Formats: sequence, C-alpha cells, structure tokens
Amino acid sequence: MNTPAPANAVEVTGLSRKFSSKLALNQVSLKVKPGRVFGLVGANGAGKTTLIKHLLGRLKPESGSVRVFGFDPVNDPVAVLGRIGYLSENRDLPAWMRVDELLRYTAAFYPQWDMAYAEELRRQFGLEPRAKIKTLSRGENAKAGLLIALAYRPEMLLLDEPSSGLDPVVRRDILEAIIRTVADEGRTVLFSSHLLEEVDRVADDLAMMFDGRVVLAGALDDVKESHRRLVLRFDSPQPSAPKVAGALSITGSGKEWTAICNGKRDEAVAEALRAGGKVVAEDSPSLDEIFVAWAGAKST
Repeated sequence: MNTPAPANAVEVTGLSRKFSSKLALNQVSLKVKPGRVFGLVGANGAGKTTLIKHLLGRLKPESGSVRVFGFDPVNDPVAVLGRIGYLSENRDLPAWMRVDELLRYTAAFYPQWDMAYAEELRRQFGLEPRAKIKTLSRGENAKAGLLIALAYRPEMLLLDEPSSGLDPVVRRDILEAIIRTVADEGRTVLFSSHLLEEVDRVADDLAMMFDGRVVLAGALDDVKESHRRLVLRFDSPQPSAPKVAGALSITGSGKEWTAICNGKRDEAVAEALRAGGKVVAEDSPSLDEIFVAWAGAKST
C-alpha cells in the first residue's frame, strides 16, 4: 500500500536551538507547500542558516520537530537528501577541479543525473567546460553550484543566500534560472535572503525572522495586503509621534506623519481621527518597508 504524499514539503513545529547562551531558534514553526517558491527573510544572525541546517539534518532539534517530505532528516537522511538540491552561501566547490570534471564527479552520486540538462545549463550560464573552479568569478562560482544542484532535477531546491555578493545581472540570471527550471515544473524552492526586492519578485510565500523567531508568515500577497501605509496630517504640529492602532512604525515630524500598520485599517484610521489627524494618502507598503517596520518594532 502506497503511503500518501504529505500535505507539506516542509513542516517545522516548535523548533528551538541554542548555541552557548544564544538562542538561535526560538519556537520556530512554518510550513512550505509543495510546488511553491518560499522566501525566508531576515537580517544576518536572524536564524535562517541554522533553520536550513536543520532541514538538511546537519543539526538535531533540541526541542520541536522537523519534517521534510514527511521524514525526519536526522533519522532518515537517505529519504530526504537525495530529493534536495542544495546551494550554500559559501558554495564550497573543489577548487582544483575543472567545470566538466565537477559535472562528471557529481553525476556519480545521483542516479537521476541528467547530463544533457547539465550541459544545457552549463551553456546557459556561460561556463567554460575546461575552466578550473578556482579561476571562476564569484558569479560563475554561484552558477556552477546552482548547476550541480539543479541537474538531477530534485523535488526541492534549498538555497542559502543564493545571491550573496553577486552583481544585479548575475542575481537576475540566477533567479530566472531557478524559477524557470524548478518552480515552473511544479517543484519546490525554499531560499533564504536578506534582499527584499529579490523575495518580492519571485516568492509565492514567505516567513520573516528576527532573533530566531518567525514574526510573520504567509502568502506574499496576503502579507502585503495586511499592511497599509497611512499618511496623516494634523492642523497643528505634533510634539511626538501620534498613537495609531496596529502601527509598526511611525515616522515624520510636525504636521505630517507616516504610519506602517499591520491590523484592521478602520481601527487605525479611527484612532488617528481621535488624535486630531486625518488620512491624506493611503497605499500598500513595499516588502522592504514592511521588513524595516517590523525590525523597528522588534527592537523597541
């Protein structure tokens, strides 16, 4: 009897992890649906890489649970790792190998390796087959790492800061390759990034992390729609920021203030009116503005 496929490609529940006195992950819970592009966002040190190491089975949960394709990656690594294409931020490729040697070497580990597809990606990425890994630029190195992560057509692509340190053109090429070759084929992508415009462009879903906690998670469109930017104007200058229901941040001075709110829009407007202000402009903030607002709210 076949076991039904799990509803989620990744399911993390109550995951905590401490290194010395630092709580790197604090009761983290999230779900990644299959066939979606999931962005994990947060500043350096937020816990993104530690979470990814748990998904790969490199760290064992101190509390909570991790399931990838329904399996515990620590107890069942064979059931998990052969179905994941992984690209680390450090891109640890053997420097002494040539590009063509790297492809043949990696192919030996994966029965489903598609050499024709690997060659197609190599040409697409502009990688010379006889070029040594140690002579590649940072962007070419990233493309080589992505190539070997993609060429056996994994069910899930797991990327830790895939665009770190790369110029905008290379970032665009890598993102387009990821979306075209993986997400459009119905497979799953989970990637961490501190580049909000990158996540905004390609993600279906996201989780936002601060200090080891997930503070916001959901479909990208829902996250953006649940936040509003309100521009408030008062008849007389305000000596301090006005109170606004659900406000994550309030900036401005004098008669005009801008609030980024998360919550019921009508409550925020009503409180502003009670304070003597009126809403003169309203729209949806960018993902970057939402992130900055949450960062400010978490630091106060």
